[in-house]
Amino acid sequence: MNSRFTLLSSALADLKNSSRFRLAPNSLISTKSFSSYVKRPSSCINVYKNQVLKGGVVAQLKNSFDVSSSTLSLGHSQVRTVKTLNFGGTKEIVYERSDWPKEKYQEFFKNDTIAIIGYGPQGSGQSLNARDNGLNVIVGLRKDGRSWKEAVQDGWEPGKNLFSINEAIEKGTIVLNLLSDAAQKQLWSEMKPYLTKGKTLYFSHGFSVVYKDLTGVIPPEDIDVIMVAPKGSGRTVRSLFLEGKGINSSVAVFQDVSGKAKDKAVALGVAIGSGYLYETTFQREVFSDLVGERGVLMGAIQGLFLAQYETLRANGHSPSEAFNETVEEATQSLYPLIGENGMDWMYSCCSTTAQRGALDWYKPFYKATKPVFEELYKKVADGTETKRSLDKNSSPTYREELEVELKEIQDSEIWTTGKTVRGLRPERKSK
Repeated sequence: MNSRFTLLSSALADLKNSSRFRLAPNSLISTKSFSSYVKRPSSCINVYKNQVLKGGVVAQLKNSFDVSSSTLSLGHSQVRTVKTLNFGGTKEIVYERSDWPKEKYQEFFKNDTIAIIGYGPQGSGQSLNARDNGLNVIVGLRKDGRSWKEAVQDGWEPGKNLFSINEAIEKGTIVLNLLSDAAQKQLWSEMKPYLTKGKTLYFSHGFSVVYKDLTGVIPPEDIDVIMVAPKGSGRTVRSLFLEGKGINSSVAVFQDVSGKAKDKAVALGVAIGSGYLYETTFQREVFSDLVGERGVLMGAIQGLFLAQYETLRANGHSPSEAFNETVEEATQSLYPLIGENGMDWMYSCCSTTAQRGALDWYKPFYKATKPVFEELYKKVADGTETKRSLDKNSSPTYREELEVELKEIQDSEIWTTGKTVRGLRPERKSK
């Protein structure tokens, strides 16, 4: 074994044997993921050589936390005590699943009826998780609609735990409003009378409350208003739960009448499948969410993919080559490395030619796109994007118009090529 492998293997042993850090598979940092570093190319390992030499891995990890007590225990049988973490020099409050074991939140909510309104991706994912975690959950939907039929297929029983929207809100002590943003606006006047004193209103997006001038959603002053916003689709909330994992979520309190609003939010966040919950506000959540969706998470990435693909095609490259160099290599090889340990880690795992090109060209792209993001944020903050979204989503022909737009993307050359390329992946060919 060469010196690099010896160095990191020794550091791993140091980490595993430390009395201060007891790592479990679902901990913040698992020995499994760390040991995978020693299997990486030497170009990747070199990045961490100096970090390990500067006091060892345990010291590096220790310095990343602001420990609020004398011990930091990460084992399954022990309760972690870290509440404030250092993110790039800024301290933020983070809550975690171990703060609220199942027995604790079941006891906390033993007298509550959790009424989940809406059965889109978030409604279905969160309701099924909360039900599987032993809470008293009911679902409120328009009777005999598509979502009603889906809920019945998922085991919800009309008259027992599946009701009309107004019936569910009336029966619920904690009401999770997981309707679409447009539907929240349309149905608010019907829902509000059932949100009586002492109840709790829960959102998974700050949209309706923050943009109250456009939506008319103004919660009564005598109820708690909280938010748990999973950082992913409702389908991911459910799939991670079924895998025994947890999704990251934002958590916020808009109105605390009972004095227990934060506890309700965090406990519900754990019950619906969150592993970690990051404290925020309704406004910060909705601004960052809308910018992210229109930006690098969805809108900008489609624009960048398409621009590069079309440039390669215009210069004589085949569809498969253009797609592989634009999308397939990104999603299957490089982006997972970013997710694993950051951009510098991904760069370090590539050739020196690739590194040089990336380091030289990210700055022109930054300069070209920064003004676009600034304009986007401005339009999110002043409500322009919200008004456009509500107007579009409220149109009686919105569904048909949406299908046309999605079909245009589906039928475009880049994504028809992608369908063929994905079909050639070894794991798909073997099925």
